[in-house]
Amino acid sequence: MTKRAYQICSRCIMDTTDPNITFDGRGRCDYCHNFDESIKPSWRTDERGERELLEIAAKIKKAGEGKDFDCIIGLSGGLDSSFVTYIAKEKMGLRPLLFHVDGGWNTDQAVSNIERLVDGLGLDLFTEVIDWEEMRDFQLACLKAQIADQDLPQDTAFFSTLYKFARKHNIKHIITGSNYSTECCREPEEWGAYPGIDRTLIMDIHAKHGTIPWKTFPIVDVFTYKIYYKYVLGMEVVKPLNLVPYIKSEAETLLGEKFGWQKFQHKHHESRFTRFYEDYWMPRKFGYEKRRAHFSSLIMTGQMTRDQALERISKPEMDEHFLEREFEYVANKLSISVDELRALFDGPNKTFNDYKNKRYWIGVGSSVMRRFGLEKRLFR
Repeated sequence: MTKRAYQICSRCIMDTTDPNITFDGRGRCDYCHNFDESIKPSWRTDERGERELLEIAAKIKKAGEGKDFDCIIGLSGGLDSSFVTYIAKEKMGLRPLLFHVDGGWNTDQAVSNIERLVDGLGLDLFTEVIDWEEMRDFQLACLKAQIADQDLPQDTAFFSTLYKFARKHNIKHIITGSNYSTECCREPEEWGAYPGIDRTLIMDIHAKHGTIPWKTFPIVDVFTYKIYYKYVLGMEVVKPLNLVPYIKSEAETLLGEKFGWQKFQHKHHESRFTRFYEDYWMPRKFGYEKRRAHFSSLIMTGQMTRDQALERISKPEMDEHFLEREFEYVANKLSISVDELRALFDGPNKTFNDYKNKRYWIGVGSSVMRRFGLEKRLFR
């Protein structure tokens, strides 16, 4: 096969490291077209969005009558979850339970941000701690599996634990910080953005590379929460940030002034492992930069210029000395030597297709959601 010539979008900075990206005659990519044609026309953050937000708030309040909490919010300490917590309490008048899942990789800054929001907003926080030996075993299994998505263990644990808790306590509404403003350009699955929690994939990786049996590690399959939880149990995921003006820099300033909340160097830096994986492991081992999608989202929504994005992505987010120290920290945290982690880094790259999975059926579900307007971001 002939290797594809390198190309980068003339509007954003998505490029042919996404092997399925396409460009028009002006050099603009299909992510930009999807934003202009599918997202922007129906994205309302004016008075129409405010009316819809208040209607949703009234619905949630009614469903929560007589309960201690009317909704639940997964709080990581990062910007999106922190700002949506502020919106839920101060703009929507809700009584959310803040729910944090500790997977063992919290930065001190994330912990501080969570504490400041809890105290400043006068809300209750429940923290679920994942069994470290099971988390460590799954993370090592994924490293040995050589797949791009090294955040699979954390993502699985965080979302599954939240859904299980909400179901157990009959909380019908889950408030999420997912949004178009900073996430309208979704990373392709080749970069590790697998579309949902695939129990088949997880269990095959564990069977091939895990070393201990799991007794408590939480896994809620994508079809369970997309179909059973939603249509049988009546649970609903709500995305308020799509209905309010959400400018990243302004939200950071607001949270800082009101609560002493501290902004991060970049998206997802609230987790020490995610920061390492996205800033070191993925770009150097696989050649994928998730920052391309993050910056492209900000370009499309007018929060960053293309020149600013190109300048920033021309160098690592963190300096070399810091990254090398983090390499040592991750190895020690996972109870392996630096040489063992280096050997895994140098191993042959694989994809999820090297393991049992139900990606085909997840893809069918994603296509149906897009056809009915339930998902507007470009999935592939």
